[in-house]
Amino acid sequence: MDIEKRLALIKEVGEEIITEEELRTLLETKKKPVAYDGFEPSGRMHIAQGIMRTINVNKMIKADVKFKMWVADWFAWMNNKMDGDLDKIRTTGKYLIEIWKACGMKTDKIDFVWAKDVVTKEDHWKTTIDIARHSTVKRIMRCSQIMGRKSGESLSAAQIIYPCMQAADIFHLKCDITQLGMDQRKVNMLAREIGPKLGFWKPVVVSHHMLMGLSKPSSTSTDAVDRMLDMKMSKSKPDSAIFMTDSEKEVERKIAKAYCPEKQAEENPVLEYCRFIVFERFKEMKVERPAKFGGNVSFSGYGELEKAFVKGELHPADLKKGTASCINQLLEPVRKHFSKGRPKKLMEEVKGFEVTR
Repeated sequence: MDIEKRLALIKEVGEEIITEEELRTLLETKKKPVAYDGFEPSGRMHIAQGIMRTINVNKMIKADVKFKMWVADWFAWMNNKMDGDLDKIRTTGKYLIEIWKACGMKTDKIDFVWAKDVVTKEDHWKTTIDIARHSTVKRIMRCSQIMGRKSGESLSAAQIIYPCMQAADIFHLKCDITQLGMDQRKVNMLAREIGPKLGFWKPVVVSHHMLMGLSKPSSTSTDAVDRMLDMKMSKSKPDSAIFMTDSEKEVERKIAKAYCPEKQAEENPVLEYCRFIVFERFKEMKVERPAKFGGNVSFSGYGELEKAFVKGELHPADLKKGTASCINQLLEPVRKHFSKGRPKKLMEEVKGFEVTR
């Protein structure tokens, strides 16, 4: 694949790229650059972490990037996820990886790296302290949103050191590209600024879109990331998200009650599902409706769907039915995978864990 095609694929992933010029140079000078994403194992996996992440990671791999997935078990522990129980956190990590296998992520081409095997090593700890030495407490506090914490929220001492450790991960993993969500932008920018001062490099930041939750947006925050955290789906609010093992009826119920203002495209979570998930996996979206309301209709691209919805040619109820049908098709392989044997036992064990924020 030539440089232009590789660049175009990565641009499909990145809602923001810092910088595109540096990314082009990287692709021109390094045959197989290293990119990474990371996750805290903390409870059930929702559709943004499952299908949307699978879409993005597979595109990065197709662009001939070596991909590393950082299993941030220690970070979940520091962030008091799963009530700070490391055994539960690690079991959950195995469960999430099993979900990705079931929904089509090319896990055989990914290097899964567990934080427990890295963060206690002397060189990683030294880099963490070096980053802390070159940062003010105020600057590190501004990075707290990477943990799902709003600006100004009370933090433990462990959570304050968290951003320094995450920035150190980038250099320890020898990552050229940080491919994380827009909510992780601040710590990636910290790594770009401090890396050269410590004899490292300036990683390219490819930040993907954060999928909205299904509830009506209610944030009044003037901080962009705080607003994003308010609007995204949440494991602690089950009806705000579709989970990867939700039943067919549960998916239909959640999407049926989802916020979907008529003729409005902005801040419309159902349309977001169509744009970032449905049309990434399907060439066509079919919507069934009674003849008196225009009969069945199909759309061959997101732009066509959005245009019809904004013009009032597609009612929210019909859009929801079509969206739920597509989502259920995507989730069916996962449901089957976890219906028996070891995967089923693993899922039931994780469902029995108490999820803490």
